[in-house]
Amino acid sequence: MSDNYRALTRTYRPTSFDDIVSQEHVSSTLKNAIKKNRLAHAYMFCGPRGVGKTTMARVLARTVNKIDQQVDGESLNQTLNVVEIDAASNNSVDDIRDLRERVRIPPQNGRYKIYIIDEVHMLSKSAFNALLKTLEEPPDHVIFIFATTEPHKVLPTILSRVQRFDFKRISVDQIVERLANVARDQNINIDEESLHVIAKKADGALRDALGLMDQAIAFCGNNIQHEELLRALNVVSTERMFAFMNAVETQNASEGLELINELLQEGYDIQEYLVGLTEHLRNLYVAKSSAKMHLVEASPDTKKRYKEASKTFSEDDLMRMLHIVSDAQYKIKEAHQPKIQFELTLLKLIHMERTQNLNKLLAGLKDLKKKLSNQPQLEQNDSGSEPSSEPENDPPSTNGQQNSSTPDNGGGDNPKKETVAQQPKDPDPEHSDKADGTVSESQPEPTAQEPAPSPTPVVQAESKTSPKETGNEDDEFSHLFGGSSLGNAKKSPEPAVDETEDTTEVATKTAPKRAPKDVSLNEVKEVWDSYLDDLRQHVPEMLYFQMQRVKPMQLKNGVLLLRCNDDFAKKIVDENNRRLGKFLEDKIGAYLGFESVVQKDESDAEASKSPYERFKELQERDQTIKKLVELFGAELDYNLNQ
Repeated sequence: MSDNYRALTRTYRPTSFDDIVSQEHVSSTLKNAIKKNRLAHAYMFCGPRGVGKTTMARVLARTVNKIDQQVDGESLNQTLNVVEIDAASNNSVDDIRDLRERVRIPPQNGRYKIYIIDEVHMLSKSAFNALLKTLEEPPDHVIFIFATTEPHKVLPTILSRVQRFDFKRISVDQIVERLANVARDQNINIDEESLHVIAKKADGALRDALGLMDQAIAFCGNNIQHEELLRALNVVSTERMFAFMNAVETQNASEGLELINELLQEGYDIQEYLVGLTEHLRNLYVAKSSAKMHLVEASPDTKKRYKEASKTFSEDDLMRMLHIVSDAQYKIKEAHQPKIQFELTLLKLIHMERTQNLNKLLAGLKDLKKKLSNQPQLEQNDSGSEPSSEPENDPPSTNGQQNSSTPDNGGGDNPKKETVAQQPKDPDPEHSDKADGTVSESQPEPTAQEPAPSPTPVVQAESKTSPKETGNEDDEFSHLFGGSSLGNAKKSPEPAVDETEDTTEVATKTAPKRAPKDVSLNEVKEVWDSYLDDLRQHVPEMLYFQMQRVKPMQLKNGVLLLRCNDDFAKKIVDENNRRLGKFLEDKIGAYLGFESVVQKDESDAEASKSPYERFKELQERDQTIKKLVELFGAELDYNLNQ
């Protein structure tokens, strides 16, 4: 049996506190407790797999009982003073009852009897409760050591009775250093890049790293080559990651698809590749944004390559790529065709538009927007003349209109000529002049005896020219980006004369003022329909529709009593009673207060009844129908389509 091979994980299991890697905070505390004779009766070791929880428990048991170093970890269980229990297979209440009976027996030799319960979170709730009393007050010769990877599953009552220690993940550099010592001891020739591959594959677990080292030795022999190691562990090399990112940089989809096909043909797992690509993009981002490269877990030569390759991408591009790859890891798990989803993800990275190009496009849009916003300002500063951007010669139609409507005055600036030149085009000049209030072509020229026209029409014409100038700007913007839905239809402004006529007409329709006591209910009813028609133009639709259902009932002491069909209508009328009274005052000349009550019409109440309510009333009136319903269980067959 001594000739059988012993795995590296068992051969190099630590036997003292100093041999345990990266858990100095736990080792120092336990050594001081032993030195000062302040050992607790229960400990809880928590942490990820392969970081030394069970090993620390065995070292503690070996130290307090002064067991010889020649006794390895597996043989400790045969000393009768150290009992290891696997809670995954001994998790019932009966197992804990048996444990409570055994703790009464003192150690055969040594000072303590130590119980190491591994994966303690696997105990059932009943088993935990059975252990509570013994755990709180155990015999003086008993020490409990619990180990678990999921402390959140342990009952709080158990956690409150133990001293808890949280173990850390072991860093890549520490694993590389330990593997290098093992390689020298085993006469294994391996390069540093391969050690980093094993350490990163172990994901912070030294036990996993030693197992991978064993696998690499079995595959490659004593001389481990980097390429052979990658094939043995099925790990995508960093070189291929850099090659793919080079295809992303040059946006070469053909090269990227070829690399993807090679990976799939060689049997690499899609999820493993995405995990590696995520880490690669993360390292590029760290190399781009941070001057401290200790955050990148790689060899010094690889760190230099990351630093150089990160110069071709911006931080925003790398962050967007990280999001794309991270989302793909979740989508591919549920995809029916993972290969196609995988290819689409990598093609997104290749065809993704770079942030630099997007910034240039945004800058161009900002410049164009600034240029368009400055154009009206330049036209306003031109002191009423034509914009400088327009050609000097007007279209023939405009020239014809100017020549026909403006006679020659023999030189000099003519305000009448400027007014006509700035008028908008109209097929009927005479109608346009009259509607706009500007100078008509039928007016005679000013002579020496007649005063010159007032500048008022000029001001009106200039104010009418501004929409035209703004329209030119809108036409240019619509030519570039498409027309606006708000600017398609242009309405001509209504003359001020019409507005004056409207207000005058409304004023004449207002009834003369009088006292509320002089108004009768019949007068209110006569104008009520006309009042509702006018009300629709000034109040919201909801209020108008509710007022249609309201009827005046009584008028007493200047208060008009209104009948409403429901509480909702009454609430709306009460909230707007002052507003409604003001509108009624315009009709009758007196302000009346509004008061509403809920009172349904008999016709409305009958119409609002459901067929089931009518059927129920029919049974009350006809006892024969009621008897048939009770005997045969008749029900109403109500068709909604009828």
